[in-house]
Amino acid sequence: MAKLRAEDIARVKGMGFLLNRGTQVFSGRIVPEGTVFSAEDLKTVSEIAEKYGNGKIVFTTRLAAEIVGIPYDKIDEAIAYAGERGLKFGGTGAKIRPITACKGTTCVYGNFDTQGMAKELYHAFYIGWADVKLPHKFKIAVGGCPNSCMKPSLNDFGIEGHRVPLYEKDNCRGCKVCQVEKHCPMHAAKLQEGKMHINKELCKTCGVCTGKCPFGAVAKKSPVRFQIYVGGTWGKHTRMGTPLSRLVTHEEVFPILEKTLLWFKENAYQKERLGMAIDRLGAESLEKALFSEDLPNRKEDILAAPVKTRP
Repeated sequence: MAKLRAEDIARVKGMGFLLNRGTQVFSGRIVPEGTVFSAEDLKTVSEIAEKYGNGKIVFTTRLAAEIVGIPYDKIDEAIAYAGERGLKFGGTGAKIRPITACKGTTCVYGNFDTQGMAKELYHAFYIGWADVKLPHKFKIAVGGCPNSCMKPSLNDFGIEGHRVPLYEKDNCRGCKVCQVEKHCPMHAAKLQEGKMHINKELCKTCGVCTGKCPFGAVAKKSPVRFQIYVGGTWGKHTRMGTPLSRLVTHEEVFPILEKTLLWFKENAYQKERLGMAIDRLGAESLEKALFSEDLPNRKEDILAAPVKTRP
């Protein structure tokens, strides 16, 4: 086989195929819809590994299935085979990377359907913005609670589900063993003078206490809100994501994400991560933009403009 050209390697990298070190074969990443593979999907992944790769499959940190050892001249066939069965290769380049989510959908600590939201994000942004060239990679993570297993704060845009205790003080009977106090992991709930009190400075709105009181002092249906982190990175340059100043509703999440992407596209330089742009221009500037309608009103012009280069 002729030696691969640099332009050939670059072309397929943009399609989700990365050259295996020291070889002329590639690993191709199949990105799951909403971070979930069905049993049928995994059968297809196994078939592709046997037909086009070396039979090995590894899973990436962004929950994609990476099929190892695919020859360059078999890549198009592998893409077609996957596509006929509802699967897509992808996940590299200066664009939105595969959406990740924790198992909050089924986890006892999960405050909402994380995989359901990840599926919506997959279609609206990973697929919907697939042709938008951004200044750099952009990673989105969905976490179900403040345990932060998916590390939302270390992604460009992190979504973390919180459940705000809805305290009905009149329902509190001052039980000798308060179930809310007993279950609160932050020790924010305390019995004082025959009534339970919640210290808001200690409360992490994790949701563990909801429904624990048999008399409904903390309602089972306490509202779910979301902490949004922007500009997080992990690796050679580590940056904790900047938390927005308030929790937001489910209806606000997607518009805020779109505004973040538009702000990133308009303000960041080529090869500059979102966090670096925030540090250069100020978090206040970004937050002001995220809670106004200026960016959506200029969406077409922002997307049509080329990525900025450093002066």
